[in-house]
Amino acid sequence: MDPSPSPPTSRQLVTNSSHDVSSTSVPDSAHPDGSLDEKHHRDLETGQRQDSRGSPVTTADNHMELNAPTRRSKSNLALIMVALCLAVFLGALDVTIVTTALPTISKYFQSDAGFTWIGSAFLLGNAASIPIWAKVSDIFGRKPMLLLANVIFMVGSLLCGLASSVNMLIAARAVQGLGGGGLTILAKIVIGDIVPLNIRSAFYGVIGGVWAIAAASGPLMGGVFTEKLSWRWCFYINLPLDGVAFAIILLFLDLHTPPTPLRAGLQAIDWTGCLLVISGTVMFLIGLEVGGNTAPWASAEVICLLVFAVITWTAFVFWEARYARYPVMPMGLFRKATNAATLFCVFIQGVVFISANFYLPLYFQAVRGGTPIQSGVYVLPTAIALSVGSIGTGMVVAKTGWYMQLMSIGLFLMTLGFGLFVDLDPTSSWPKLIMYQVIAGLGVGPLFQAPIIALHAHIEPRDISTATSTLGFIRQLAQAISVVIGQAVFQNEMTKRYPVLVASGIPADIAETLSTGSTSADPQLINGLPSDQRGVFRSSLADSLSPMWLMFTAIAAVGLIASFSVKKKVLTHDHIETRTGLDAERENAEARRLERESRKRG
Repeated sequence: MDPSPSPPTSRQLVTNSSHDVSSTSVPDSAHPDGSLDEKHHRDLETGQRQDSRGSPVTTADNHMELNAPTRRSKSNLALIMVALCLAVFLGALDVTIVTTALPTISKYFQSDAGFTWIGSAFLLGNAASIPIWAKVSDIFGRKPMLLLANVIFMVGSLLCGLASSVNMLIAARAVQGLGGGGLTILAKIVIGDIVPLNIRSAFYGVIGGVWAIAAASGPLMGGVFTEKLSWRWCFYINLPLDGVAFAIILLFLDLHTPPTPLRAGLQAIDWTGCLLVISGTVMFLIGLEVGGNTAPWASAEVICLLVFAVITWTAFVFWEARYARYPVMPMGLFRKATNAATLFCVFIQGVVFISANFYLPLYFQAVRGGTPIQSGVYVLPTAIALSVGSIGTGMVVAKTGWYMQLMSIGLFLMTLGFGLFVDLDPTSSWPKLIMYQVIAGLGVGPLFQAPIIALHAHIEPRDISTATSTLGFIRQLAQAISVVIGQAVFQNEMTKRYPVLVASGIPADIAETLSTGSTSADPQLINGLPSDQRGVFRSSLADSLSPMWLMFTAIAAVGLIASFSVKKKVLTHDHIETRTGLDAERENAEARRLERESRKRG
């Protein structure tokens, strides 16, 4: 019998979100008229059927008996969401909580060289691990991997708090990032597993709101801990919170988790794909980190890192497309133009949004003369608007299914908001500062939910985890690229202001230091200038930020144009719960093989 273009992968449980009933989908051995062949009747009687190799495959009915029921009470779902929100909160918090503590930590260890790596090590471990967590959870199950991510994050946090040297702290931050990557991406994957597509956006909206609150409160919490207790409490605070999340997940998260033998599961992991994506990501991020900081961009060290990263990623794409049986990142995900457009919009959002996290605090500290803690308060309008936009978008999409429209609206508002940032100067009024941030935040918020719903709507249920991790991976890389290109434009503009600084009477050596851009937020250096020279410097810095905001505005506009290529699809009420485990992976691999053969026949 000729394979269909999109063959079903297994008998799966279907839950109707409107009526709270459960049934099973049409078996893959059903004839077009709905009848079952004689062999499948025997399979139903014995409770077994076979895969393409003739091996016994456990049916969804057996899974229903072996696992916890998929009907969940509202209280059970609420507890699960509390745990997932805690996981996302901790993953986001640890990106920003150290920003205000870094000077104190650097002084404590007497290490200026380790200053940037304390933050970068977390992002490095986080980004490199995201695709791996998704695929390993397909093999061993979501719940065990989510618990493992919690444990790794707690161990990393404990080691950070106990660090006796800067090298130990950097290594512990990498471990913490590894766990943090699992916490954030698996939380989103679990929502995709347990929530029907038509209301899934509401749950992602809550997750997005929690992420925004955590990212905004991180600098404030870090400053309070550093001033009132110790910088070590920036890491100790994770232990009780993560412990609560671990307990709730352990006790209340019920998912299809068929037991996978450790040896067989390890053999099924795409180790070549894992090695290629991790090594390519590590080389790329290290190249961006050292470029322009510890080594010139044109140095052999930086060029080799970036070039070999691209070569390694190219090899990864080739391997995943041609040879990987259980791919870490199925290349078929990019075959549909609507998926490619969605992921491109995610990339654009990552590039543009993260620039506000880095350069709005710089504006408030260096241009407006605020302290790090004050700058954390000043950017709250962005965080609050982002949370409102995120949660509101989730609710609207759940009610209407309008994910396409909200993606375009979000990109339009983001373009408008960042375009308004070009107008910021040392004397901008507070109503203007708040209004500009609110517009930008309302634009960014929808882009944490709508794209993931657009992606889930156009893929097979079997690819939910890898598609979600691919989206998260692309966003992380975009953020890393954003920091580099933003810094390059800003430093180039500051360098042009050197003659202006010298003409104002600032000594040449100080003017040269200030015009490099890297020390532009040094409050001691800025406050040491006479008031008239300080005013010239702050105006020069605001003028240098304007071209950078203009660049990010143009990038956002490109994303807005791309959003019109995202296609509409009705969001179904019927939910197919994704099966994990080796049996499901074998069926998925067979389904992909049949799809490839079908495409070859045209």
